[in-house]
Amino acid sequence: MDISIPQLQRFIFGHHFYSGIRRAAGALLPVLVLGLGFNLFAEGLVASFGALCIAFIDQPGPHHNRLGEMLRGAFLSSLAVIITGLASNNIWAESAAVVLQCFGFSLLSVYGKKGTLIGFACLLLMTVTLHSPLSHHEVWTHTLISLSGALFYAIFSYFTSRLMSIREKEQALAIALFATADYLTSRGNMYSADSELDSNYRHLITRQADMIEKHQGARDMVLRGLSNLNDKGDRRRIMLWNLFIEMLAIVDTMVATQADYALLQSKLGGKDILLFMHDALFKMALDLDRIALAVARNRIARSKNSVKAELRAIEFDVKAMQQNGFAVREPDAYSVCLQILKRLRHNANLIERMYVYTRSAEDLKPLDSASINDSLSAFLSTQKFNPRQLTSNLHLGSPFCRYALRVALGSIIALAAANLIPGLMPQGYWILLTVIIIMRPGFALTKQRNGFRLSGTIIGCSLALAAVYFIESHQILAGVMVLALIIGCSLILVNFMAAAAFNTLAMLIAFFLLNPADTSIIGMRAIDTIIGCCIAYVCSYFLPWWEAQFMPALGRAVVAANEQYLIRSLALVDLRQKVMAGGADESLQKADFDWRLARKNLHVALSNFAQAFYRMMAEPKSQQRGVAIYNGLMIQCHMLASQTTSLMTILSSHESTPESVKLHVSKLLESLKSGNSDHGGLPSPPIFAPTGLSDLNYPLNQIHKSILAIVRFRANLTT
Repeated sequence: MDISIPQLQRFIFGHHFYSGIRRAAGALLPVLVLGLGFNLFAEGLVASFGALCIAFIDQPGPHHNRLGEMLRGAFLSSLAVIITGLASNNIWAESAAVVLQCFGFSLLSVYGKKGTLIGFACLLLMTVTLHSPLSHHEVWTHTLISLSGALFYAIFSYFTSRLMSIREKEQALAIALFATADYLTSRGNMYSADSELDSNYRHLITRQADMIEKHQGARDMVLRGLSNLNDKGDRRRIMLWNLFIEMLAIVDTMVATQADYALLQSKLGGKDILLFMHDALFKMALDLDRIALAVARNRIARSKNSVKAELRAIEFDVKAMQQNGFAVREPDAYSVCLQILKRLRHNANLIERMYVYTRSAEDLKPLDSASINDSLSAFLSTQKFNPRQLTSNLHLGSPFCRYALRVALGSIIALAAANLIPGLMPQGYWILLTVIIIMRPGFALTKQRNGFRLSGTIIGCSLALAAVYFIESHQILAGVMVLALIIGCSLILVNFMAAAAFNTLAMLIAFFLLNPADTSIIGMRAIDTIIGCCIAYVCSYFLPWWEAQFMPALGRAVVAANEQYLIRSLALVDLRQKVMAGGADESLQKADFDWRLARKNLHVALSNFAQAFYRMMAEPKSQQRGVAIYNGLMIQCHMLASQTTSLMTILSSHESTPESVKLHVSKLLESLKSGNSDHGGLPSPPIFAPTGLSDLNYPLNQIHKSILAIVRFRANLTT
């Protein structure tokens, strides 16, 4: 059952499509201005290629960060043009220049996603420069024109983004809200009695990882510069801030209801209460979809669902459990149902408020305004380009060095194939381009992109062949090329296969318009891509760095993040209880900040661990290590995180934390820190009779089980 907003609406009103229009416009303007205005089509094409390469670096994010990245890319790509151009008249010098650049620019992946994009832009412009030999005089002219195009795009993108600053923030938040809605849908599927629990759980973890990534993107956009006093008077900025805060509260609520689904299905399978939970979450997901679409379109969210019927039905069933003795017979299942009911009610109230915020009323006040200060910088993504980070990875023990060597080997084979196979010389650079586009540091991602690139190119070639055969007007073909370029640039981060198809279509139409008499280029592009895909696939087995080699470090990181989250949560609860009792609150704001930062770090660690685990599962079985251990560790870490939130929420409603709870959690933390798997001296968690504290039984018991299981799993990882 899919009741979400159609993906086409999400795409059109999201920042991907807007960014695609900006990138396509910035890349096409140089050739249009120089070609149509001054009849300098060749120079305009060179400038447009320089701009296009920088357009690939221009991904959604804060303005000044993007400008710095684009400027770095502009000057480094110009260096690539100089090196390639000067060596282009000698096959051996050219080959050496290509191989060394492939290694050097691929090594920029040590700086993460941004470094990888900058390296790709440089290699792309290097490959385009291989199209024809250049004299020494032409090299400098070619470089200057290319650099001018790159700088034009950087300036164009920066000022365009500044003018659309609030709009970009709205779109980034909308993408995060859409991802949250998808996550709620997956959570709803966990209550379906007729579906496979393991499959649903894997899908849930994948959706959670995607949601955390989108939340960080929204955090970087919405929170950036929010401490400026002038922004606090901006109703649209206040609306975005409030929606962001409530969105995080919804995520916390959902994390806190991370239940024992196997227990629920075994004890309540076939009962209507699971259906009501499922339907309530689906309706809430649709509400978030509608709010996200309203934010993306800068409109008021009006249409909404009501979950009152589902909540009343769940409440009726929970009361029936008390009356028929189920709460006594199955206290754990009953406690879970009670928690879920409370969280769903809270969620419904949050969504109701989010609808109100989209109206941007004049008297709208920022939520939690005390936390809007410069300390928000701790929650933002930072990127440092330290040269020592590059040189320290020049050894075979570095996965980035191995990746750079694989790309260099692929370039050697691609150049050899282009020079040795008759008929491939004129367009051999396309083979090299395919290798550069496909190869990635991870084996699984390279394999995936290989299939997507091959399929996308074949589809693009077929569309291009149909276009040049049926469309006689060059003006219409030019329009199709522009539209294809916009869509292709928009889909790069959304659907790689579709992006490859539309970008191939745009490039082939461009080549056809330059030389209408030659249609064989379409077939040759398909052949070149097939050869490049084969080379990339073979080279992916050279000095591979399997995901299993990352897993131990990521496992330790997620355990440490869970430990800090538990410590910070209990510290915040303790201070809140002291304030409720009339104590001073000087340290409360600092404790709340530390807790929020620990929560964010935990979500990132969980996301990184889950993504790496599923990438490992896509690799050859012979290279998979400790699958059962890592899977168990991932499940228990998610359970510990969720029940920590649940315990914190319950304790915050009490005047004080029982000493038995403090003592037991303290011993659990000692066990988690020491990694001691001998739990003979660790007592069972305290059991509270059916009193006002009985709601502590389930989360405390689950925290106990999860920590003991994590210690066992971690002990197995180190052996």
